Amino acid sequence: MSYHEINQIEMRIIGCLIEKEIATPDLYPLSINSLVSACNQKSSRDPVTSYTEVEIQDALDALTKRGLVTNASGSNGRVSKYQHRFCNTEFSDLQLSTAELAVICLLFVRGPQTPGELRSRSGRLHNFQDREEVEDTLKSLQEKNGGPFVKQLAREPGKRESRYQECFCTENNIGIEDIAISTSNSTDDSLKNRVEELEELVLSLSERLEKIENASGL
Repeated sequence: MSYHEINQIEMRIIGCLIEKEIATPDLYPLSINSLVSACNQKSSRDPVTSYTEVEIQDALDALTKRGLVTNASGSNGRVSKYQHRFCNTEFSDLQLSTAELAVICLLFVRGPQTPGELRSRSGRLHNFQDREEVEDTLKSLQEKNGGPFVKQLAREPGKRESRYQECFCTENNIGIEDIAISTSNSTDDSLKNRVEELEELVLSLSERLEKIENASGL
């Protein structure tokens, strides 16, 4: 079972299934209609999406083939209902603590977040006592066997905390790396241009100083 090869819609589906399993177990597993609503809900989602039922069904079929999701309604069920096998099941090699599961779920449905944001948004999933517990959980996910499952992003200008991102979605990780490389190259070019400007200024001032000295007979 490959955990590092899911796309954005698959990540959103798995995140929603995990969230509903923990927060509303009486309504879990989810029907296709419930899953579409969960994926596209306006609150507690970033980005807000508008996936169609066909798109969700296609992604569910792909996840089912890879053993990450299963149809739990059985042969006699009139409405198909789905549950994840992403982690913490007898069919999954990935076993997470409740704290680790909460962090992964939040990163799946709300994108990169700081430890403070993860703590403030985790209420229905896990009760973190303080930010230090969140940071310890993030460290555990970075060092866990088979990982890292999360990574720390470069701190944004004007921000006090660095954000963390999951390492499962190939689309997200490629995008972040490309942006980081582009930003790095842009910074290097800007610094190089600035150095060249300063070197030219120093040379110009040196020439002017030499002319002044020659004119004064120094």
